[in-house]
Amino acid sequence: MCGICGYWRPGDPLPDAPAIIDDMCAAIVHRGPDGQGSYVDSSVGLAMGHTRLAIIGLEDGQQPLVSRDGMTALTVNGEFYGYKRIRAELAADGERMRTATDSEIAIGLHRRLGREFVHRLRGEFAFALYDKREDELLLVRDRFGVRPLYVHINDDECIWGSEIKALLAHPRCPRELSRRAALHQLMQVMVPGETAFEGIQAVRPGQILRIRREGGRLVSRAETYWDLDFPLAGDHEASDDATAARFIEGTRDRLIDAVGVRLEADVPVGCYLSGGIDSCSILGLAAPQQQSPITAFTIAFDDDRYDESRIARDMARTVGARQVILHVDAAGLYGESFTSVVRHAERTFYNTLSVAKWQMSRRVREEGFKVVLTGEGSDELFGGYPFFKRDMFIHGGPDQAVHREAMERSNALFGGAILSEDAQQHPAFDDLCGFTPSWVQPWMETLSRARPLLSDGLREELAGYDPIEAIAGALDAERVRGRHPLDIAQYTWSKTQLEGQILTWGGDRVDMAHALESRPAFLDHLLAEFAVTIPPGLRIRDGVEKWVLREAVKGVLPDELYTREKFPFMAPPAHTDDAKARGLGALADEWLDPRRVAAAGIADPGAVAELVGGREGDAADANRDDILVNHLLGVHILSDMVEPAPV
Repeated sequence: MCGICGYWRPGDPLPDAPAIIDDMCAAIVHRGPDGQGSYVDSSVGLAMGHTRLAIIGLEDGQQPLVSRDGMTALTVNGEFYGYKRIRAELAADGERMRTATDSEIAIGLHRRLGREFVHRLRGEFAFALYDKREDELLLVRDRFGVRPLYVHINDDECIWGSEIKALLAHPRCPRELSRRAALHQLMQVMVPGETAFEGIQAVRPGQILRIRREGGRLVSRAETYWDLDFPLAGDHEASDDATAARFIEGTRDRLIDAVGVRLEADVPVGCYLSGGIDSCSILGLAAPQQQSPITAFTIAFDDDRYDESRIARDMARTVGARQVILHVDAAGLYGESFTSVVRHAERTFYNTLSVAKWQMSRRVREEGFKVVLTGEGSDELFGGYPFFKRDMFIHGGPDQAVHREAMERSNALFGGAILSEDAQQHPAFDDLCGFTPSWVQPWMETLSRARPLLSDGLREELAGYDPIEAIAGALDAERVRGRHPLDIAQYTWSKTQLEGQILTWGGDRVDMAHALESRPAFLDHLLAEFAVTIPPGLRIRDGVEKWVLREAVKGVLPDELYTREKFPFMAPPAHTDDAKARGLGALADEWLDPRRVAAAGIADPGAVAELVGGREGDAADANRDDILVNHLLGVHILSDMVEPAPV
């Protein structure tokens, strides 16, 4: 795990490259505090930088890597699993490796296979590879977007980096918040591929971005090399017992393998552990594959309604794990830690779980760990979220009203954030999906509350802009149409909120803030390719979510957890106690001061003051108000990153 950055400016001898690369690396040194390297080729106008977190090949993994013939330059962020076999294959083919790392296999595979080499790569990665023979730069991101990669391209130059702050350190990169993205961040859901910053895009998951010179200017083309591919609705197998047994066994086998390859490291590997099936499954399958007791790291909240640490303690005892529990209260969720998380995530967040995870990653590093296994991706693949169940119950066949009503009662605590109280529809999603997925409906309600908060100028500027239509329009219709409603719900969520939310402010960005590599075993593409073929009636069976997964890992779970309904893992919102409300209020006093709000030009100072000072109502309204204040804080902290406001 590392940080990468660089720029390509053909025809420029790059006199300032060493200083620029140093500045770009300095902006992301938290991702790789174990070493820094750079490579400059003035003959082609290429400058590359790398900050290293040493996990594999501890003594000789310095990057950038350059092939023996000087024709290929490479920087990698992340891990390639199964690399030892590939190294052996390349050696048998005459390739001579310079390091003991996993990263170097990309050079040999690219030499042998061209752009098809990405299909041999397994893991979580983002990398830049320059091919001097073809005079072509490849920017590549892993299949789910676990590792971040951002880019700014104009006619003359391409600038890239693991985090946007690396690009902002380049003197020729634009430094301006995107006005449209500000509205998206207030409502929570970003357009896939877009960021909070004007002129800076994310390389999308499962894509290769090819940059070449054509007609005297740089031209980029995105090629999708992998995507979730659910069968057509009529092609799913029947949900009978024989089929169920085969999918249970296949899930178990692939998950054990996915966990096993992610234990490969030259440093100790731990596990994040909440009280949910996902992380408990990972711990339960990782512990037997380790020679010594594994260490589990658990967050405990000061509100019993949100705290899962008791179940996590039971799980840790079951497998004989050493457990470290971090108790997080209002002081840990607000203040400077909140501001730090926004700056690291480079986007807003609706719940301070991100801040709690930031606190946890710091504790994990203090305990001497650089790598943890995590449970992200299970809900996306096996139908775990309440909004997936709602769509299954309503659109997946006869309306299962009894199951639906029971689920909505049990999730009432999360009203306004997880499930909408009233059905929402949008023509763009109705056209794309045949219905408006339940996951987007709460954010449509939030959007209706966010628009009146905009400044007069921005409200007028965006009067004709429809954020929901923009989100739907960025999705691949060929992967949606003709699919089962549960498949549609899982796909559309995974292409928006998984990458844009869970894997950013809930994953890489808060972990790598303290140089901690998180490895989500469920997002192994071999497991995912199998999971999408599981019949919907086995993913959610008799009202039970993740049924196949539960059966596959039943033997490693405590009985209580095996029978427990999915419970969203969230931090207690500010309205739940006075200390948190005061913490949020103090942040609002600092970042939502009327002069700062007016200077940013995004929101109306009076409307913001009214929201901050008058939050009340039922649980759903209180949740939505807290969400909006969190987002407003985030937008103004981001604004300060590009142009500090007068205070």
